[in-house]
Amino acid sequence: MGRALSVLFVSAEVYPFAKTGGLADVSYGLVMALRELGVDVRVMLPKYGCVSERKNHIHEIKRLRAIEIPVGERVEIATIKSSTLQNPRTRAQVYVTTNYPYFDNRKGLYADPHTGVPYADNDERFIFFCRSVVEMCHFLRWFPDVIHCNDWQTGLVLAYVRTLYPHEFRKTRLVFTIHNCAEQGIFPEESLPKTGLPAEAYERLLHRGQVNFLKAALEFSECVTTVSPTYARELLGGEVECNGIEEVLRERHASSFVGILNGVDTNVWNPRTDSYIPYRYGVEDLSPKQRNKQALLQRFELRYDPAVPVIGMITRLHPVKGIDLFLEVAPKLLSEENVQIVFLGDGLPEYRTALQKLHKQFPRRFGLHLGFDEALAHLIEAGADMFLMPSRQEPCGQNQMYSMLYGTVPIVRATGGLRDTVEDFNPETGTGTGIVFQPYTGEALLEAIRRALALYRQPELWLQLVRNGMQKEFSWRAAASRYVELYQALVKRKEQLSAVLERL
Repeated sequence: MGRALSVLFVSAEVYPFAKTGGLADVSYGLVMALRELGVDVRVMLPKYGCVSERKNHIHEIKRLRAIEIPVGERVEIATIKSSTLQNPRTRAQVYVTTNYPYFDNRKGLYADPHTGVPYADNDERFIFFCRSVVEMCHFLRWFPDVIHCNDWQTGLVLAYVRTLYPHEFRKTRLVFTIHNCAEQGIFPEESLPKTGLPAEAYERLLHRGQVNFLKAALEFSECVTTVSPTYARELLGGEVECNGIEEVLRERHASSFVGILNGVDTNVWNPRTDSYIPYRYGVEDLSPKQRNKQALLQRFELRYDPAVPVIGMITRLHPVKGIDLFLEVAPKLLSEENVQIVFLGDGLPEYRTALQKLHKQFPRRFGLHLGFDEALAHLIEAGADMFLMPSRQEPCGQNQMYSMLYGTVPIVRATGGLRDTVEDFNPETGTGTGIVFQPYTGEALLEAIRRALALYRQPELWLQLVRNGMQKEFSWRAAASRYVELYQALVKRKEQLSAVLERL
């Protein structure tokens, strides 16, 4: 038997350590599935102030106690600690970068949790983290077959590998996954010297006169993936405008770019076994879902009425998530329809303010929780009747898949992974798993919601729609198998990468 493929998986957030959105769930689910396929995959992330060392069983590694990391003209100290990621069947080694000023002293991952304002030194924070990843590998003399980085926060890892230690990492292949092209890690040109990269590499970090960590990742990676086939086509076809980065992607990776659809980890997201929800249930008996609905409304201090449908939303407050559309139609929806909405999310200050205003306007119909709460996220999926995702862009999306598995009907715009995972319901044939609309307009969104409300008032059709979704299969194993094939193609180089990507 040959040696197991070795992979270092680098992400700014990984469930259950740190989470602001789907990236954390994807990181956990994919890593666990890779382990189950026999890959020696290890994980690395920062330890933010919100991460409990005791709860997550984080402990010191004596020889990694004080690694010097240059940030500009200063030297900061990284202490790398250890933990494990596990499910009932397997476990993976986790490395955690700690540093008091940059991470341990911040409760938020990227922004102040009270104001939603991004930290002013995010450039330095993730320069420090990325450099710590490479220095740890170098110190341990562990040069994995593949380093797989995720989103802009990890983009400089690839640059450091190829410029600081090209000989040591000469056999290491570099993969980068775009989870959201709209988030790029853009900083002023003055950030360049802070990176410690050689001056000849500067041009590969600059995009439109600014430092762009996502561009750095595209420049130094050998293969780029994204999280759904449709989003990949949208990026390559110019349907998604991302500050011109999509042009860099087309130039650098036209034949080394593929969309691999995310899965769902049913050890975590499963209404039959979910430890976060008070009443568990399955497709054969949906009655406990109503009791979860009661618990959900109680949590938001809203009145329970079984005849009144509840729409859930869990999202980052960012323009690509369709928050503008929601804010446009919500007053009309809440004043004209017999409906309640519960909202969980955090992000840009202007959206926080607008949502707080909406809550004051409709205190009995609109429940709001600003921030992120894992237990509440599960309760929303279990207790809501419908789930709203009016995204302008949605690379993959996880919540529409959770919603279907929990019998909560997704109302989505046909973009990215939403198009790949949700089939519009046809009342005549009884087929479909959700409500899908296309135009990015308030009118189209409102029409889609009203279509869902009309179906809710037809119990037989509604039950068919709910059951269709609950019987869908969203396995991480399929996605992990594709990644293993990709890794092996890069490592062995026995055939053209483009031929392998076409099969995927």
